[in-house]
Amino acid sequence: MALPPFINLEIVTPDRPLIKEQVDEVEIPATDGYMGVLPGHTPLLAMLEIGQLWYRKGQEKFHLSIAFGFVEVLPDRVTILAQIAERPEDIDVQRAEAARQRAQERLARPMMEMDFARARIALMKSLIRLQVATRTRTRI
Repeated sequence: MALPPFINLEIVTPDRPLIKEQVDEVEIPATDGYMGVLPGHTPLLAMLEIGQLWYRKGQEKFHLSIAFGFVEVLPDRVTILAQIAERPEDIDVQRAEAARQRAQERLARPMMEMDFARARIALMKSLIRLQVATRTRTRI
């Protein structure tokens, strides 16, 4: 059997479908680390982590901020059900910067009743959003 020529990538959030495109390659932040997927990949299911997802169409790379959910990989298709997914142009940089500052302040002054894990997650999400917001389409 021949390898598929591309991957059908679909990214859906609770609010809306975000991406439905044919791509050449995708890198996904999973709980066990970043996972690269090419056409013909072995089928698998994985949980998403907070991170930066990118996909390549021809010579262009596109970036998204993504957090939590699930990914299904098949030889010709990648389906992502994400709790949060944002394109760079959709990210409010001022809001992300304010969230980063709040999370850093909470972590710098821990209190007995503070939920450390929640503060850490807030910091990670804000840092990834800021990193992705600075990204534009890149040509390889």
